[in-house]
Amino acid sequence: MTLRARVAIAVGVVVFCTLAIMAAVVYPTVEANLRGRYDASLVQVAGNAPVIAVKLKQSGSIGQLVPFGGTQLQILPDAAAGPTGQFVDVSAQDVQVASGKAKPYFHDEAYAGVLYRIYTAQFPGNPGTLVRVAQPESDATSTLAALGWLLVALVPAGAILAAVVARLAAGRVLRPVGRLTETVERIRATGDLSAPIQTPGADEISRLGQAFAAMMAALDESVGAQRRLVADASHELRTPLTSLITNLELLAEQPDDPSSPTLAAAALAEAGELRVLINDLVDLARYGQAPFHVEDVRLDLVAERAAARAASRAPGRCELDCRPTLVRGDPDALERAIGNLVDNALKWSPPDGRVRISTAGGTVEVSDCGPGIPADDLPYIFDRFYRSAKARALPGSGLGLAIVRRIADMHGGTVEAIPGQGGTTFRISVPETVVASLASVDLGLPADAGSVDCR
Repeated sequence: MTLRARVAIAVGVVVFCTLAIMAAVVYPTVEANLRGRYDASLVQVAGNAPVIAVKLKQSGSIGQLVPFGGTQLQILPDAAAGPTGQFVDVSAQDVQVASGKAKPYFHDEAYAGVLYRIYTAQFPGNPGTLVRVAQPESDATSTLAALGWLLVALVPAGAILAAVVARLAAGRVLRPVGRLTETVERIRATGDLSAPIQTPGADEISRLGQAFAAMMAALDESVGAQRRLVADASHELRTPLTSLITNLELLAEQPDDPSSPTLAAAALAEAGELRVLINDLVDLARYGQAPFHVEDVRLDLVAERAAARAASRAPGRCELDCRPTLVRGDPDALERAIGNLVDNALKWSPPDGRVRISTAGGTVEVSDCGPGIPADDLPYIFDRFYRSAKARALPGSGLGLAIVRRIADMHGGTVEAIPGQGGTTFRISVPETVVASLASVDLGLPADAGSVDCR
């Protein structure tokens, strides 16, 4: 069943129930009001009995059932005399009313095949005289019957009409949903994630369409990035893999050749490059995925560990100026990012050049004393597999800075390259966690402690 049909049925059911409840309230209310009007008219006629009695005496109709307006009137001078023969029998209660011992009352009784509504009262000022005013119930019954049939016809007719109108309205309201469904089906059939989704307006359905369009754009961008990553990775893997296979084939053909050690060393180097490239690809895919491990991290201590690892490869070349700073993040990921920046700085600095690492306020800066980054290359250095003309002769996969940016993004931070007079400063910033007296709590230092030489 379509959504339009379900909406139409739901509206029809609601309207039917509403009209049925209204009919159940209206019918007895009208019946009570109508009966009250009839009873009031009977009481009014009985109140005019003295005036009517004068005319009846003149015509000799006392004791007879005579028409008066839309009612029937009977005045019995002696109620205790018993049946009249012209109307319903006088009951014991009627005698009590005529004598003043009982109150006037209404009752329904049939006479000559007609059901009457009868009001019985004492003739004003004459104890023992009875006044009876009657009116056929058929008058009220016909009115109520007409009302009942009207309600019986109106309730289902109103429900059907409401369902039809709801079906038409739902078709118009859900038209954007239909267009959105057609677009999704077309995307599923063609695989074209860039298909436009048009949902003008500002209502909930338009917002749904806009959110879906944004999701499709993000998905298209993600798929495109994945394809570019696969293509770039395939290209980067092909060169070292081809060299490795060639060297291994030469070793297999000439195992006793004097150049075999050289070929084996080259093969090991190529295998190392492959391992580094594969590890970088794995890290690039892993970092940035949610959720990731988060805890309080001393960014200055993370920088110390990254510098200590770099010192094992280049002793005496790292200078640290660490101020205590606490952030929320993944300590391993942050250490990887800082380590990549330090390795990049060491690679571009001269052999005797120093790399300066500083931390403060959720920010880590790594400065080298290399040749700097050309202005044309600066916008692209954080892209995957991007390597400048100068860097292509040096070892590396072109993924180190891309990993740094991915880690900064997943922590809600930023990374930037700042050209200097003699080198480049890379700055990675992560939102700092504010803790009172951080230095005194974690380091046992006064809160106003200055820079700390972490060497």
